[in-house]
Amino acid sequence: MSALRVQNLSKRFGGLLATNDVSFDVAEHSLTALIGPNGAGKTTLFNLITNLFAPDSGVVEFNGISLAGLSPGRIAKMGLIRTFQTARVFPGMTVLENVLCGRHRLLGHGLFENMMWLPGARAEERRLATQALALLDLVGLADQAERSATDLPMGAQKLLEVIRALMAQPRLLLLDEPAAGLNDTETAELASLLRAVRACGVTVMVVEHNMSLVMTIADHVVVVEAGGLIAAGPPSEIQVNPRVIAAYLGEEPV
Repeated sequence: MSALRVQNLSKRFGGLLATNDVSFDVAEHSLTALIGPNGAGKTTLFNLITNLFAPDSGVVEFNGISLAGLSPGRIAKMGLIRTFQTARVFPGMTVLENVLCGRHRLLGHGLFENMMWLPGARAEERRLATQALALLDLVGLADQAERSATDLPMGAQKLLEVIRALMAQPRLLLLDEPAAGLNDTETAELASLLRAVRACGVTVMVVEHNMSLVMTIADHVVVVEAGGLIAAGPPSEIQVNPRVIAAYLGEEPV
């Protein structure tokens, strides 16, 4: 069964056809990479899937349910969680507080219980803090938990954003260039984290330029160029696909 189904998706901005009749499926419990040259329309596809932009035509289904007309907030409540190309941490909050914000959609206690700091709310926060610290430890950030999130290096902020998204317990996680700005050690930690997330049953889709990372973690690769789909398949096939090679080298396929 497909966790995500994109069918004949198109979007035009004025005279620019940013997405041109794109169709692909993301299998449940898989890790799918969306790749392509700069300007190929990868982030636009993520924005269309999550309804930050409304498509001109086409259908997006999440676990068999059409997302047409749903707000991004409603889509997130269904368990489709995304990150953005540029790290977005909350200023004025610690690293731990940023991670805890990711759980807001699943809190078991309401505003009154939290305002009055009732025992149930206190117990829930302690439990969530323990979970958040465990996730931060996976990427080597547990010792930075009380540091202001904006003081972290950009690479660490990217990892923090991934951890915050995981606190929301996604059913499908869309990551937009999670390895951007990471050093080799951080990239290796990210790869291990994504493998562990997939092993836990979470479906993952990543937009990524780090081809070494993509080819070692992805089960399936979708390739776009100039807004259109040019290839899809396992990494071993994509690496030798003439159309993909030509797109990245700026050449005409033989």
